[in-house]
Amino acid sequence: MRLVVVGCSGSFPGPDAAASSYLLEAEHGSGAARRTWRLLVELGNGALGPLQRACDPYSLDAAVVTHLHSDHVADLVVLNVMRRYRPEGPCAPLDLYGPDGTGRRLAEMAGTDPATDMADQFTVHHWTDHGTVQVGPFEITSIPVQHPVPAFGLRISGPAEDDPDRRVVLAYTGDTDTCPGLTELSAGVDLLLAEAAFVEGRDDALRGVHLTGRRAGETAAEARVGLLVLTHIAPWNDAQVTLAEARGVFIGPIALARPGAVHVL
Repeated sequence: MRLVVVGCSGSFPGPDAAASSYLLEAEHGSGAARRTWRLLVELGNGALGPLQRACDPYSLDAAVVTHLHSDHVADLVVLNVMRRYRPEGPCAPLDLYGPDGTGRRLAEMAGTDPATDMADQFTVHHWTDHGTVQVGPFEITSIPVQHPVPAFGLRISGPAEDDPDRRVVLAYTGDTDTCPGLTELSAGVDLLLAEAAFVEGRDDALRGVHLTGRRAGETAAEARVGLLVLTHIAPWNDAQVTLAEARGVFIGPIALARPGAVHVL
């Protein structure tokens, strides 16, 4: 299983990075049926452009979103345009997993009748508390986390790159503050992809919204994760400060998410 960072800027696109978007890839199947499966995780503002450098967007097998803020979902609206109006004709609907209201939210952003839910391009499925879905080799469990709108962290397992018979686990926090769901989500994972939008000292009064680098690091230490990848860092933040906060409390490997970076599990 491979994690490709498509966009990693927090809250809005930066000069060098689109907003939140990630691609998970894994080979699966046997013989002539063996192929690469692709799971899109979020598609925030500006992310459809770099997604086209990471893969053929028409080859996606499913898409998942953690919550409905525009920096996580906005470019699904233009992915809809890309799929609906391609010269060869419309694509078949893509399975899209998200919170209640996902289809309505996208239709409203697109300026279309919310009653249609953009159903000709997205077959929308709603997360449930600790529900599990299967997309090819990927098993995805949705766990509620703490944010001002309904939000889920995702615990995703898939085949190890070096041994397809061994399973590896990635946890993606989405946007959240520390909470029981985050603790459960992160426990023992091979890679924790953690948002770290806030800064210690500056944002202390704003709880229930985002993690800081320190709180992401504390989560990684408590969960004994294999690798912590810090993401969703706003352009007005100094990423090196966020990294230093995390390193002050977590002695394991840490990386800053970078557009185009590939992390092999």
